[in-house]
Amino acid sequence: MRKSLQHRLLLPVASLGVVGLVLTGCTGGGGTDTGNDLGDFSGETLEVSGAWSGAEQENFEAVLAQFEEDTGATVNYTSFGDQAATTLGTQIEGGSPPNVALLAQPALLQSLARDGNLIPLSDDARAAVEDNYSESWIDLGTVDGELYGVWFKGSNKSTVWYNADLYDQAGAEVPDNWDSFLEQLQVISDSGFAGISIGADVGWPLTDWFENVYLRTAGGDMYDQLTNHEIPWTDPSVAEALEVLAELFGNQALYQEGAVQRTFDDSVTQVFGADPQAATVYEGDFVAGNIADDGNSVVGENALFYDFPAVNDSEPAVVGGGDVAVALVDDEVTDALMQFLATPEAAEIWVPNGGLTSPNSNVDTSLYPDDISRQIAEALTGAETFRFDMSDLTPSAFGGTPGQGFWQIMISFLQDPSDIPGTQQALEDAAVAAY
Repeated sequence: MRKSLQHRLLLPVASLGVVGLVLTGCTGGGGTDTGNDLGDFSGETLEVSGAWSGAEQENFEAVLAQFEEDTGATVNYTSFGDQAATTLGTQIEGGSPPNVALLAQPALLQSLARDGNLIPLSDDARAAVEDNYSESWIDLGTVDGELYGVWFKGSNKSTVWYNADLYDQAGAEVPDNWDSFLEQLQVISDSGFAGISIGADVGWPLTDWFENVYLRTAGGDMYDQLTNHEIPWTDPSVAEALEVLAELFGNQALYQEGAVQRTFDDSVTQVFGADPQAATVYEGDFVAGNIADDGNSVVGENALFYDFPAVNDSEPAVVGGGDVAVALVDDEVTDALMQFLATPEAAEIWVPNGGLTSPNSNVDTSLYPDDISRQIAEALTGAETFRFDMSDLTPSAFGGTPGQGFWQIMISFLQDPSDIPGTQQALEDAAVAAY
């Protein structure tokens, strides 16, 4: 999941519209040979599409330039912004899809694969993925037993950010489990600052709280079943997760007043701004960008994070997101690019520039530009269990729309965490209507 609404909507491949595209050519540059023997494709041209623009596009084009250097092929990159489903659908209908597309939505990958629009990975590309990725990432790129995806970029949404100055002042410590987490929030509260700031004017940060707790209390298999609505939201496993959350949401001494009126961005400012009122804020690795934009704290100095705490001795687990490369053209040069994107060497071109967390387990983490980005990446690749953001995998009417469904019901739960059965029934009713 990305924090903005437009990235959370699961757009169907139907309802197609024509979207203007701006083609940006990659030029082969003086990169160093990666040692990948992918073949000679001089004279071949590939079209690659993704959501990235600006600095992200420039960094990815450097990756593609290395492929050009290694193979002699020419690669043109096009940004489709937030219009992946619409743009690709139009191109597929017109018989001119890109060779490779990078998608931020597993549901779109599944839809395209089941409609017969994606090419399964070759044996060589599959071998590269199996050599470099954990089973969780392989499963995320697999549809009906066929592997289609290479996850090039990941995100870690299991990070709890804290103001180290306020923790030190209060005598608080980094917790290693949920009970210790609540205890440290109380230590901070006793020092005169709120333990944690929550921004819940819209509900997506609260769904992220639930997803992290549920993954740790119920495990990956149950997480998958709930995501697919194979078990109801009235299941006892949901009650257990809500009970854990209620230990925080039901203790107003631990978190800053006014959570339901506060935006997510403001919750970060309340911790890392010029006049901090709270010491902790939970959200994904993109919090680092919010802190940098505010300019009053420094990531890696007084702005630090710890992994979302374990619950009931749960193994390390990460909820997150990412961008997956898929092939839409069946030829050797496309297969070569998919193989290249699955290598650690491809990610290592971008990693030192910042802005990329690679799910590739064999990327040299010493190449990350700072300790924080390295810590984020190592938590992502070292997790026993990784699951994609649940609300991004559900129908948008349930998991991605302000004022209704998962978002709104979690706001109501924050306001009254005592009614767990009522919350479960409301979630189940919303899921039945949306699915």
